[in-house]
Amino acid sequence: MAFYVGIDIGGTTSTIAIGVQNRSLIHISEQFPTPSREGPEETISLLVSRVADALRPLAATLEDVITVSLASPGPATLDGVLMPSPNLTHVNWRQFPMRAELEKRFQAHSHAIRVRYIGDGQAAALGEFAVRTGLLDARTCESPRLELPDADDPAMRSLFFVAVGTGLGGGEVRDGLVVRGVNGRAGHAGHLLLPQHAFRFEQDRHIRIGNTVSSAESAVSLTAITHQLNHRLTLPEWRNHPLNQIDLPIKEKAKRLRQLAGEADPLAIELLDDQARALGMVMLMVNYLGDHHLLVIGGGICDMVPQMRERYLGLVKSSYHEHALDGFRDLCDIQYSICGDNASVIGSLAFAYD
Repeated sequence: MAFYVGIDIGGTTSTIAIGVQNRSLIHISEQFPTPSREGPEETISLLVSRVADALRPLAATLEDVITVSLASPGPATLDGVLMPSPNLTHVNWRQFPMRAELEKRFQAHSHAIRVRYIGDGQAAALGEFAVRTGLLDARTCESPRLELPDADDPAMRSLFFVAVGTGLGGGEVRDGLVVRGVNGRAGHAGHLLLPQHAFRFEQDRHIRIGNTVSSAESAVSLTAITHQLNHRLTLPEWRNHPLNQIDLPIKEKAKRLRQLAGEADPLAIELLDDQARALGMVMLMVNYLGDHHLLVIGGGICDMVPQMRERYLGLVKSSYHEHALDGFRDLCDIQYSICGDNASVIGSLAFAYD
């Protein structure tokens, strides 16, 4: 039997997905630590080993693999040469030909396995599209992070996916094809610029993401909410907040906000409400350019209790509607991802088939 493999590599963890020739997704691995701080050579060695390990319970080896696809944080070239990235900090990652070197390593162990490359935001969009439309059959894969749609939607032709996590990634599918761009860097919605009224305090506007302030990622990301929380906790109204009473790094405190919001903590709710309204503006700008069938919210922000998920999505939609031109208000829907954290690895697998 012929197998196809998708890999999603992150600065912290990586994941592997395996499919068979009829485009059935049959396995998604647990996330495993990426040795990114040790450099690309160590990471490549681990990835090849982990793929071989994942094939073994399927009575398969690397000899049975046709194509491997790799998704990683951007920016990178179309051929998978990695540019400087805050997620991959070892000096050897810079200008590293990740796709070509991973292909060499696989081919050293087996036959001429081909390796393809796609950005992780683009992969997430493709994964979401593939599962929703039935381009990839996920019914054969048991994963707690995968919510299958009630029915395939083959009429869907476009969507835009934003991943709200440490940063704000993005990707687009148009006319059934993932959009990569001339240089392979399409979809970076996190670097769109927001109006001043997207930020509650002047202080919030001045976190620098890349080479600018007031970007979408300055308002919608764990990085942003950490910066905002640090300022809020200095204000008199929040002086006695429980987060001021514990000795943790500010980023660790920020990671507790989703849980606190589910417990009706007013500061956590305020911060997440602000983020949701800013995200509504981002979605509107994306749809002004794309006119999509569907806008999808993915990433860690999906892991909220049901009442906060409903509140957050409602604020995204109301902000979109409030700021939209009349002709754009009711053109498309906004939904949470049905693939969860697996969107990128599923999209990487889907890209392996092309």
